[in-house]
Amino acid sequence: MRDIPLGDVRVIELGQLLAGPFCGQLLGDFGAEVIKVEDPGRGDPMRQWGREKPYGKSLWWPVVARNKKSVTCDLRTAAGQDLVRRLVERADVLLENFRPGTLERWGMSPDELHAINPRLIITRVTGFGQTGPYAPRAGYGSIGEAMGGIRHVTGDPDRPPSRAGISLGDSLAAVHACVGTLVALHERTRSGKGQVVDSAIYEAVLAMMESMLPEWQQSSYQRERTGPVLPNVSPSNVYPTMDGDSVLIAANQDSVFTRLAKVMDRPELAADDRYATHSARGEHMAELDEIIAAWTAGIDAEDLLARLNEGGVPAGRIYRAEDMFADPHFAAREAIVRVPHPDFGELAMQNVVPKLSATPGSVRSVGPALGQHNEEVYRGLLGLTDADLARLSGDGVI
Repeated sequence: MRDIPLGDVRVIELGQLLAGPFCGQLLGDFGAEVIKVEDPGRGDPMRQWGREKPYGKSLWWPVVARNKKSVTCDLRTAAGQDLVRRLVERADVLLENFRPGTLERWGMSPDELHAINPRLIITRVTGFGQTGPYAPRAGYGSIGEAMGGIRHVTGDPDRPPSRAGISLGDSLAAVHACVGTLVALHERTRSGKGQVVDSAIYEAVLAMMESMLPEWQQSSYQRERTGPVLPNVSPSNVYPTMDGDSVLIAANQDSVFTRLAKVMDRPELAADDRYATHSARGEHMAELDEIIAAWTAGIDAEDLLARLNEGGVPAGRIYRAEDMFADPHFAAREAIVRVPHPDFGELAMQNVVPKLSATPGSVRSVGPALGQHNEEVYRGLLGLTDADLARLSGDGVI
């Protein structure tokens, strides 16, 4: 069996909801031992999130907590804080997404934690980061999306800003936190020292905003909402088909547009001054979209996709979950994996991304029951006795 790449990394996850735990999920997918610390009796609120709840249980929790171990610990107590310090002695990464200052109030500032374990990577995910005038503010993903710029450019121009139907800001901050954690682990191999990874939601969103800042700084140009298209990028839109479906065609590069014009039996379009270059097509986007839509409206979706694919033109349907389950490419690449679950039987979820050729990640277990690994971690890792565990349980610490 091939080695899992992060199999020698131990992560203590103190966060909850999504911005921190999704980072933990990504690290766990590639083999890190992720010990999730949860409040006794209640656990992470993600255990209750999601619209569909068969058996009264969340379908989101098994995904975001996959490959993790769950221990209970009341971090507001001195005894609970002491347990975390003992875990930190044996950890490579501490991951948290509390409001800035929370760890410090508990006597677990970076300086105090590094005094315990100088090699520790402390990954902190927050709305606004650990410094600056907004740092103390509460900050959810939606606020970071708004202030990072993506909400302003999402939606139709004649309507208020919209949002993606997922927790985009939280997830982006988590991905950047994961990248930062891996960079810090690599740097530690040279310096032998840990450091703080500070991932702010609004900055993670801002990082995705392409040329928005220099466009304003250099030209006072403000991007606005443009619906399903990008400004001056054409053709790249959703077009109707004869059978009532729709297909997204992305042919904005010169050579690709030439191929599209050939598939349309309109090769003259690629030589027309209005459409011959990227800038010209952007300037005449509306009329070009009308020409393409008139052509696609006379062809069934399957036939249209076959023609476009054969002609080397990027195109595809807008998938829903049921389309993903039926797609042969998803199946061939195992993009969806089925994992045993104690209540749901075989539970389908998205597989690990990206794929590594020699040391791939894997989904080895679904999200655990609350406190499922108390014995394994507290007794096996920290060496607590029966009397210790009984006392901590009786005091409500675990």
